[in-house]
Amino acid sequence: MRSEAADYLGKARQCLDDAQQIAAATLLHHIAAREAYLAAFHAVEAYLFERTVKAAKTHRGLRSEFGRLARRDPRIDREFLTFLAKVYEYKSIADYGVGPISRSITAEGARSAIDTAARLIDCIAMLLA
Repeated sequence: MRSEAADYLGKARQCLDDAQQIAAATLLHHIAAREAYLAAFHAVEAYLFERTVKAAKTHRGLRSEFGRLARRDPRIDREFLTFLAKVYEYKSIADYGVGPISRSITAEGARSAIDTAARLIDCIAMLLA
């Protein structure tokens, strides 16, 4: 594994740990969900960097390139392709949402995002080992 990919995976695990701690300690579900997205983002960045030796420039570019590469890899659960788009919405709500939408991320939604991000990180770590 390239050192850059290892760095991205390290950041992914840090964000996942932050998400788990936030979800367990507070009612800030939107922040826990955003951290889950960032954990997934960095894990996918590790995968992309290892495969292409390039980092994505945008969130959309990351999702697009991951979709392109992951569709050809049967070891990657198809759920992860749709998960990135869904959890990106959580990030957007956490960062920019106002009014009722800003409170729309539930504890269950945050927990689900954290669990799926953890599985995604484990999958990518296994692929890059």
